[in-house]
Amino acid sequence: MRSFSSLCPHQPSTGPDVTRRVFRLLIAQLLLILACLLPQVARADGVEIRRASIEASEEGYRLNARYGFELSSDMEDTLQHGVSLYFTTEVEFTRPRWYWFDEKAIVARQTIVLGYNVLTRKYSVNVNGSLKQNYSSSLEDALLSIRNPNRWVVAPRSALKVGENYNVKLSMGLDTNYISKPLKVSALNNSEWRLTSDKKIFQYKAE
Repeated sequence: MRSFSSLCPHQPSTGPDVTRRVFRLLIAQLLLILACLLPQVARADGVEIRRASIEASEEGYRLNARYGFELSSDMEDTLQHGVSLYFTTEVEFTRPRWYWFDEKAIVARQTIVLGYNVLTRKYSVNVNGSLKQNYSSSLEDALLSIRNPNRWVVAPRSALKVGENYNVKLSMGLDTNYISKPLKVSALNNSEWRLTSDKKIFQYKAE
């Protein structure tokens, strides 16, 4: 006569062994998810516009903006070989019109040049080819002045109509138009060189 255990189908084991196997499976799935996410964290996210507003002054309308970004390793290597990086900010004012297309009131651009002198080992920041500041301590100090630029006049007082509402479109990023041709071909096909912001649109009532 066969035993009772031989007549019954095999029952899956329960208890601590099953709990351990489930725990290991969950850990493996978690590690797989982290492995997929890590390359995205390491990749540059572009430029983040953290603050953007227009301020009226006697000289004109000034842009008050703050940005967040990091250079990729390729950008840092290129910079330390004496090749400058150019960052361009573009501001556009348009006035909505119900009977026609929006009126484009003004477009302003500012280009900031980040350079490195291989001989003196100093970084420099040049704004529109005029204002230049040298930084001997670190790259981070130079980048800080680009992330937090001075308020610059983007429109004269006569360009906007007081009391009218305007849509302001702002963008900022690495300007590949200034990259030399041999490097430009590589930069345009390399994700590490895509350092730009999404266009930020906000409203401003001219004062």
